[in-house]
Amino acid sequence: MTRATPIRSIAPDDPDDPGLIEAAAILRAGGLVAFPTETVYGLGADATDPAAVSRIFAAKGRPPTNPLIAHADGIDLARRCVADWPESADSLARRFWPGPLTLVLPRSAMIPDVVTGGGETVGVRVPGGAAARSLIARVGRPLAAPSANRSTGISPTRAEHVSRDLDGRIDLILDAGPTDVGLESTVLDLTADPPRILRPGPIEAGAISDLLGRPVRSGAGDAPPPTRRAASSPGLMAVHYAPRTRAVRVEPGEAVPELPPADRLAILVVGGDRPPMAGLDAGLRVDLPEPVGAARDLYDALHRCDSSHSTLILVGMPPDLPAWAAIRDRLRRATSPAEPGPSARHQS
Repeated sequence: MTRATPIRSIAPDDPDDPGLIEAAAILRAGGLVAFPTETVYGLGADATDPAAVSRIFAAKGRPPTNPLIAHADGIDLARRCVADWPESADSLARRFWPGPLTLVLPRSAMIPDVVTGGGETVGVRVPGGAAARSLIARVGRPLAAPSANRSTGISPTRAEHVSRDLDGRIDLILDAGPTDVGLESTVLDLTADPPRILRPGPIEAGAISDLLGRPVRSGAGDAPPPTRRAASSPGLMAVHYAPRTRAVRVEPGEAVPELPPADRLAILVVGGDRPPMAGLDAGLRVDLPEPVGAARDLYDALHRCDSSHSTLILVGMPPDLPAWAAIRDRLRRATSPAEPGPSARHQS
């Protein structure tokens, strides 16, 4: 029988919390610990230990070509992870760190192949959560940390989400309550000219462009990398952040399609009401009308829909505007497009 993974509640602002001390010892010994950041809960391992990092891929069922981000407690440790630190990196780090921005730069010898999928670049960031930085400081090494869930599944923003997916697969879960931001970091490739956003996130392209004083390209394409070549960033798989329950998206202005008969329908409306959805007979409906709150609560809402015993989740998509770019990216990968057809049968 698999041993259940213990969960330790921690005080986020106490660097000497016993849970952090226990977690740091596990990580230094090559173990896996799920810990809170400001974005989502991460699954951490010592980024300098190839065997420990390999355990992340095994626990998540993650393809080895999907790279990991190296998390540091400050700029000094982040700089040790990379071979080049341009002025643009310094400016961005001093403005947006600690916070949800990952910088892709040439990796240093400190970072093994398993972290990058064999690629020559690595994403680095300093997380905004004090508990995460305290944990990294206690370990004394960068932590490789993707989201603490099974590969392609919904990212966790609460400790119970982690336990639901990874119980018995990892060594410890630290619980500091729900995350503050709720969406994964923006990933910016500084090896490209002009710099390119590989994964949209809480920090928008406009803010980065304004700071750098130059254009920033957006979009890395939706196609997964060839099987034997590493992706340039995490979060680029065509199917990602997805519930186990079938989820169908409806774009603004689209009619609700004819849906197969379902014992229970869950509805998630993001970015304002959709009149065609108002009359649908749903066992659960969640509304996320504005961008900041929607980002914070999106994954928790998807988890609620997924655990509601629904057989279909209908997602009303937000508008195609910069403030909604990161949420639209996550939902496009988590859902399938609606098939054309007449109005749904689930009318009240």
